[in-house]
Amino acid sequence: MNHVKCECGHVNPFGTVLCENCGRALAAEGEGNSEKLHDMRYDGSARRSQTYNKTIVDKVWNFFSSVKVGVWLIVITLIASAIGTIFPQELYIPSNVTPEQFYKDEYGILGQLYYQLGFHRLYGSWWYMTLIASIGISLVICSLDRVIPLYRALKNQGVSRHESFLKRQRLFSESYVDNIEKNVEQVKKNLTARRYRIREENGNILAEKNRFSRWGPYVNHIGLIIFLIGAMLRFFPGMYVDEVLWLREGETKEIPGTNGEYYLKHHQFILETYQKEKEKDVFQEAIDRVGDGSVAKNFQSNVTLYKKQGDSLPGEEPKLKEVKDFSIRVNEPLKFDSYAVYQVNYKLNELNKMTFDLIDKKSGKSFGKVVIDLLNPEKKYDLGNGYAVEIASYLPDFYFDDEGNPATRSRVPNNPAFVFKMIAPDRPKGETSFVAIQQTIEPNENNKYKMKFSGIETKNLTGLVVRKDLTLWVLGVGGAIFMIGLIQGLYWQHRRIWLKADNGKIMLAGHTNKNWFGLKNELDIILRDTEIQKPVDQKQLKE
Repeated sequence: MNHVKCECGHVNPFGTVLCENCGRALAAEGEGNSEKLHDMRYDGSARRSQTYNKTIVDKVWNFFSSVKVGVWLIVITLIASAIGTIFPQELYIPSNVTPEQFYKDEYGILGQLYYQLGFHRLYGSWWYMTLIASIGISLVICSLDRVIPLYRALKNQGVSRHESFLKRQRLFSESYVDNIEKNVEQVKKNLTARRYRIREENGNILAEKNRFSRWGPYVNHIGLIIFLIGAMLRFFPGMYVDEVLWLREGETKEIPGTNGEYYLKHHQFILETYQKEKEKDVFQEAIDRVGDGSVAKNFQSNVTLYKKQGDSLPGEEPKLKEVKDFSIRVNEPLKFDSYAVYQVNYKLNELNKMTFDLIDKKSGKSFGKVVIDLLNPEKKYDLGNGYAVEIASYLPDFYFDDEGNPATRSRVPNNPAFVFKMIAPDRPKGETSFVAIQQTIEPNENNKYKMKFSGIETKNLTGLVVRKDLTLWVLGVGGAIFMIGLIQGLYWQHRRIWLKADNGKIMLAGHTNKNWFGLKNELDIILRDTEIQKPVDQKQLKE
């Protein structure tokens, strides 16, 4: 696009409002606006979003360079994030129930709608990630659209400014003095004492300090962009893990999030509680409040960490190499290879195995025992001599649904129930019996045989959380840079003072990006022992 040539001869980029060299208003400001103060936000430099609007790239750039668009993206993201906290995310619901059933049972219609709309996995959803990415794109484009022209304008700003530029600054004064040189030298001395950097050209002065503070908002943006990148990296495989692992005593499982590389075996769970008669007074209030002596003093899991050796075929047991034994306690996690395994929960005496006797209902004679592994029951148990027991149906967490039909809430054996088919030499087709804890239902009341409960085996469970976070340093760097930018822009102000001396007349103008009251007070100090009049706040006069 065509460049704009100023009367001083300087060629400015298209869209420039104030000449980069002399500060004279160009066509954008117009000759008829001589009374209007200059907009010095970007020193009148040309911004791409206000200059180009032809191609698709221009339109996308202009859309994301809008501050309003950026604010709306942040507002929408905050609203979505707030909705995601109304009910717990799927990660934090019990692992022994399906998400659909959990939200429906716990929170009713609202919970069901919450699940159906996908808010139970909000922070990992594609549209939430799109919002985060859009905020990052908006920050990048907004920053580039403003910081590049501003940097160019400040770097190339001329010392000699046109009278119209000085007169249309917010702080301006015009003075007639007897000795120009003496007054100018005194001003220069006072400016140096106030740590201004002074440039001179043809009797004109530009005094400037704290220009670095102008970059504070853009340093903020850099910090936020890095922080957003760190947040998005959490959804890349291997960068962030936050998984729940439940282990029964004697059980070995793959550690989630390690891609099958590490396994953990749980040997023993230990729970210690405070004893009322043995503890110090400081614990008495808590113990008395609970009343049953169940205040946990320590709970720990004695485990062994294994590492997989080589590859294994599907269905083949992996070859494991022992890494180390460890006792995981609260605030004492097992750490290895950027992972940490924390002790967070436990469950005592979970049902593990149940034993039944197949008996004759009249005589009570037993024809054999059936030991059922509640986690992995067999389909058929052969007792010999023509006697056998088949499990026609198994409901680990039995309940009656709304229609009165038997169902299970989860695969965890909290309330096991069975439909047994009892086969005997005189009953080759078998007899059917529904058996639950403290409940037996026989479709045919003339059953000759019965499954009699005779024993139970329980195991303790430990609840562990596996965590790995390789994004913390990225988040830390982003947060630190953000704070630097915040301090940089908050505690310093970019101040500029122009002085033009000619034919016994001294014109003085001042500008700051904020804290005009502070600049006015500083100008009072700078103009001490001079005949130069204090600048007038022209904005207040116009108001």
